[in-house]
Amino acid sequence: MTSHHLAVEAQAFRTSKERQREDAMQRAALQILCGIDLESVLAARKDEKAAAIRRLERLIERERLKGTGGHWSYDLNRHIALKQAFDRIRATMSPA
Repeated sequence: MTSHHLAVEAQAFRTSKERQREDAMQRAALQILCGIDLESVLAARKDEKAAAIRRLERLIERERLKGTGGHWSYDLNRHIALKQAFDRIRATMSPA
């Protein structure tokens, strides 16, 4: 193995571990923030995914209103986590 090959493998490993870490953080945040188990929703039927998406839309809108209103409890990280979860679930839905 050349040093270049090792460097490429090391970078791929770091990228994989970072992706796993972000995934775990997103799952935990979603469970804590709104009681949604991301794994269950991703494996759920289309109607259950749609219900989770509607719930996330409401939560995102509430968070957006807090942010635009300058509310003390607004949290950008929570807003981002909700949007990422929304996008992830939405990506698993087949186009209607």
